[in-house]
Amino acid sequence: MRMLGLLTAAALMVTAAAARADVEKASVALPAIVPIFASLYVAQDAGIYKDVGLDVTEQVIQGIGSANAVISGSIDFSSSSGVTLTRAVARQQPVIGIANTYDRSGFWIIIKKSIADQRHFDPKAPLAERAKLMKGLKIAIGGFQAIPDAYAKAIAHIGGLDPDTDFVRAAIGPQDTLGAMKAGTVDGASIGPPVLEQLEKDNFAVVIANGTTANPTDPPWLAPIAANVIFVRKQTCAEHKSLCVKMGEAMVKAAAYVHDNPDGTKKIIAQRLKLTDPAVIDDTYRIVVSGTSLKPTLDAKELEAADRLNIEAGFMPEAARLKSYDGIFTNEYVK
Repeated sequence: MRMLGLLTAAALMVTAAAARADVEKASVALPAIVPIFASLYVAQDAGIYKDVGLDVTEQVIQGIGSANAVISGSIDFSSSSGVTLTRAVARQQPVIGIANTYDRSGFWIIIKKSIADQRHFDPKAPLAERAKLMKGLKIAIGGFQAIPDAYAKAIAHIGGLDPDTDFVRAAIGPQDTLGAMKAGTVDGASIGPPVLEQLEKDNFAVVIANGTTANPTDPPWLAPIAANVIFVRKQTCAEHKSLCVKMGEAMVKAAAYVHDNPDGTKKIIAQRLKLTDPAVIDDTYRIVVSGTSLKPTLDAKELEAADRLNIEAGFMPEAARLKSYDGIFTNEYVK
């Protein structure tokens, strides 16, 4: 019996060692700390990465710096928008999207109510009229050339404004936007939750464009969109396919967790975003789950919307629009 016990213990040790050997290290860059990245927060904090055999190191690199870190080879994966992916491909970068964890833009344009009142804001007016209120204002956009910047510029363009001269864009991160608006450093923002709810509190600010939960969105062609793409070099998936397989599996399991475990997801979101107000946490979760598909796949329609956002924002000329989206995404890792 003692010998049997020793053999069993040895077998368990071998099994554990084999399991540890299967764990692979990977790195992920996040452009900011915002709810649109909830699937990645859940994958880390709920132990999903560990379950699929990944040891993931996260790094926050503002805006498109996250994608640039992947392109340079210093980071394995990034959370980047389809706006960034299509623009990178148009510039001949050998990258690919392997999942889309969020299919709404995730952003609103919000301005101080005092300014809106002075300009006779009508929330029921056509988008082109509402967009004109941005003229002459200073708008926080998170990071230059990222999706919140693209959204702000596209909305301004719809209002007949020149996005480069008719208003000022300020690269202020989401965590600092609330304070900047309260202090008067900026007049508005291209922003999502929880800062959105915090700014709307006590009627301090009003929404002039809703690119996420409106039905239809502002503008209607914006949904669905590839808003949070798992962005990776093609070389990574070719040479280390198991990393892409495991990352895809983690995103599928994270999406299921977001839908099936509201309390757990809220707890993770609250911890990540340092939220304490139950109402803000609940509203943030509501928005997160509404844009998180149970199947985090990518498709040409979502990438076409992202490509159009690039063009409407003036990030790319019409001539640079991709002729096809074949080859810039795959769904083989999110089955």
